[in-house]
Amino acid sequence: MAAEEPIEQPTRDAERAEKTAPAPHVRLRALPAAGLAVLSGALYWGAFPGVDVWPLAFVAWAPLLVAIYDQPPRRALWLGLLQGLTANVLGFYWLFGMLKTFSGFPDALCALFMLLLCAYQGGRMAFMTWLYGRASRRGWPAATIFLLAFSASELVYPLLFPWYTGAQTHTVPMLMQLADVGGPIAIGLALAGSSLALAEPVWARLDRRPVDRRRLVLSLLGPAILVAYGAIRLPMVDRAIAAAPAAKVGVVQGNMALMGQEHRDPRPLHRQATLRLEAEEHPDLVVWSEAAIAYPFEEELLPLLMRDTVLRDPRDRAGNGGIKTPVLTGVIVDRSPMLPPGQRPKRGERREMYNSAVLVEPDGHVDGAYDKTYLLAFGEYIPFGDWFPQLYEMSPNSGQLSKGTGIEPIHFDHGGEHRITTLICYEDILPGFVNGAVRHGDPDLLVNLTNDAWFGRSTEPAIHLALAKFRAVEHHRYLVRATNSGISAWIDAAGRSRGETPLFQLVARAEEIHWMRGKTLYELVGDVPWWLATLAVVVMGFVDKRRLFARAA
Repeated sequence: MAAEEPIEQPTRDAERAEKTAPAPHVRLRALPAAGLAVLSGALYWGAFPGVDVWPLAFVAWAPLLVAIYDQPPRRALWLGLLQGLTANVLGFYWLFGMLKTFSGFPDALCALFMLLLCAYQGGRMAFMTWLYGRASRRGWPAATIFLLAFSASELVYPLLFPWYTGAQTHTVPMLMQLADVGGPIAIGLALAGSSLALAEPVWARLDRRPVDRRRLVLSLLGPAILVAYGAIRLPMVDRAIAAAPAAKVGVVQGNMALMGQEHRDPRPLHRQATLRLEAEEHPDLVVWSEAAIAYPFEEELLPLLMRDTVLRDPRDRAGNGGIKTPVLTGVIVDRSPMLPPGQRPKRGERREMYNSAVLVEPDGHVDGAYDKTYLLAFGEYIPFGDWFPQLYEMSPNSGQLSKGTGIEPIHFDHGGEHRITTLICYEDILPGFVNGAVRHGDPDLLVNLTNDAWFGRSTEPAIHLALAKFRAVEHHRYLVRATNSGISAWIDAAGRSRGETPLFQLVARAEEIHWMRGKTLYELVGDVPWWLATLAVVVMGFVDKRRLFARAA
């Protein structure tokens, strides 16, 4: 007769398996998670230009990382939107004033539009957390997919008013230098590493597991690389600046009011300020702001009008008292076909008006021109306005300008052959666009012409300047910013700004610049790494890790 099998063994194996099985995840409830998302948005705003508590940049993502951990994609999306909405409402409060000034809509409607715009802008964070939520549900490592999703959101999410997380370092040049490797996205990724390191102990507690020391160390590599690279690179850039030929560039900040609120002719104002600047500083080039000549000049008459009505006093028939320095100025250029004398345009016929920059010699010769490519919505055009012309009747203060199509540099042959890439308004905060223009034209100076009077005495001019600084670092070229109402500045090849002008004051000032050329890794590679990161996280969001590796095995 066979002996009976013991029956205790399966029970013991089950008990042992239960003890050694990983503990289930603990997910934050909706209210605490929402509170952490709001806190993350407030920290992000505190580190952002205009407030500039830059150390907060190293911790701003940590509350959001805890809030979205192990959340389903839909809830992760809403938490990201809440974080983004908080940061945008606090940081872009000046949208209300801009809409009120230029749309002509009632206050309540402007407030609603501002909230909608901020929600749309905050959608960048929602897109990021949605990608994170999808990929984490498919078994991919949380830290890796967050960094990939961050790169994707900063690269592909379309913004009306672009910004980048990396701008939080603009007051610390040593922390800006990584931009010549990977643009502002590289800086943002390095900053996010410290937030991941802070979130890991909380994730471990939620998972009821030990802290992953490997993840902790890898996360801290980001800020370590940011600091180390800047410490090594900054002295190298300073040596290149010292070796480059110098010139003196003047800026006239005219402080002209918008929309004809002041009945001043901008021409004598800019002319007199430039004549004083010539007598005191002897600049090699003078730059005026965007739309310094705010009414249209027909293209065929541009040289004559610039010489006889702008650079010279029309009453000075001898022409001896005019400006003797080349001037790069903003002007509205009318490229519509010229009409016969006495003939008016047909009703509803659109004129081809361009927001342009022209370099004019004292004799009126135009050395080159550039037409603005990226127009400002609701200021220079209304989205879908060509399809629905009634929108322009509803918003009479909005412009109806045409979009430029070229990115050729302007040649400046004084003291050597030089090329100037000109950027108008917020084009200087678009890394990809500027990268393409620099690769195409190989300039030795970047110049930005801007009119930020639209936004009043707000933080917008400071934000604009901070975002623009990184174009100088990405390409190690000087950037001169001439604005109508401030902040004008001279930014060196390491991202340091000098001579910053006060808001809403007439200023004529000159500073030294250096003509510089040279290739950077970002100029050569551009955003290709971030496109690959975007592709990777999208794949992770739709492909289960366990099934993928099981099939591979």
